[in-house]
Amino acid sequence: MIKLFITLFSLLSFLSANALQEAINKAPSGSILKLPKGVYKGSIVIKKPLTILGKEAGVVIDGEGKGTVITIESSFVTLKNLRVTNSGEMTHTLDSAISIKNASQCEVRSCKIDNSLFGIDMQMVNNSIIVDNNITSKDFELGLRGDGLRLWYSHNNIVRKNRLIKSRDMVVWYSHGNLIEENVGEHCRYSLHFMYAGKNIVKNNRYKHNSVGIFFMYSKDTIAIGNLIQSSIGATGMGIGMKDISNFTIKDNTIIYCAQGLYVDRSPFEPDTHNWIEGNKILYNSEAIHFHSLSENNIIKNNILKGNIEDIVNDSRGSKTNENEIVGNYWDNYAGFDRNRDNIGDTSHKVYQYADQLWVYNPDVKFFYGSPVISLLNFLAKLAPFSEPIFLLEDKEPKIRVED
Repeated sequence: MIKLFITLFSLLSFLSANALQEAINKAPSGSILKLPKGVYKGSIVIKKPLTILGKEAGVVIDGEGKGTVITIESSFVTLKNLRVTNSGEMTHTLDSAISIKNASQCEVRSCKIDNSLFGIDMQMVNNSIIVDNNITSKDFELGLRGDGLRLWYSHNNIVRKNRLIKSRDMVVWYSHGNLIEENVGEHCRYSLHFMYAGKNIVKNNRYKHNSVGIFFMYSKDTIAIGNLIQSSIGATGMGIGMKDISNFTIKDNTIIYCAQGLYVDRSPFEPDTHNWIEGNKILYNSEAIHFHSLSENNIIKNNILKGNIEDIVNDSRGSKTNENEIVGNYWDNYAGFDRNRDNIGDTSHKVYQYADQLWVYNPDVKFFYGSPVISLLNFLAKLAPFSEPIFLLEDKEPKIRVED
């Protein structure tokens, strides 16, 4: 099918949305609308295969603060090189810069989205591409912003090289088989939040200064590899959270300067399954790995735990942390020797939790984490504990040094 190329020319800097919507309505399916620089006011709806692209920088589609700016209700729609701005403010109607529904083979590329409650909202969208977009929300308090990118029952999509700054969350709910790669999230709440999702790949993303880096819930069969999660701080700050997940691979990630590095809650969830936590660098966090509730049958191998205030925290006696397979990790506080120089400690590394360490259980006391007083109390508790310590886990083959 030969595509019709339609170019809109105007001597005015500001164009009415009626002209753009009229051009969309009149364009045959498969047309390409090339827009010159200008401000196109008002919302538009696309109900046919169509491409809208900015010929040059400065092509703005302005929703004028009402509802969703661009609504896509067709497959084979492409938006490229546009600025989409000024959605409405209503959360219950999901006022968005771009809303895509019941579609496949769509593409949003190289767009700037700002002053919009939700960024890109995808509902039942499959086999589509979201690449190289800059997304920010409205200047509201964090919890009142909309999600920068939202996948809802959306499968087999590619989400790559997008930048979500000062949004709320990026969510992947009830969505399977997606590739989420090389994205950046900063100053958000959840930079990436999964729920009831499977067979996704989360690769080489960079998440900094968010409340939570990546949180996986009620999901399975997913790989998270090569991600950087930095400076997730605050009362609920965590690098990677895992709740009721099964058959996950968490590999070669760097988690640094977080309140909690890895948070493990009742995972793996399904019987006779495992989670593989391998080759990660868990560095300079308040807590390296925090176990909550029953969490056994994880395979924790070849990780580097360095500079953390607490390596292992167990806030529940039923967590069964000692029933995970833990081997070959580097612990910077290991006190053994390596007489045969095989880079494996001559004795195992055992981790205990002392009942008199009140800061493990009391969030108010955690305010003083890292202070000289807490460091002294921590030393005294280990030197002369007031009660029998709780055995948490044992690494029978601890690494002595970090190998390049």
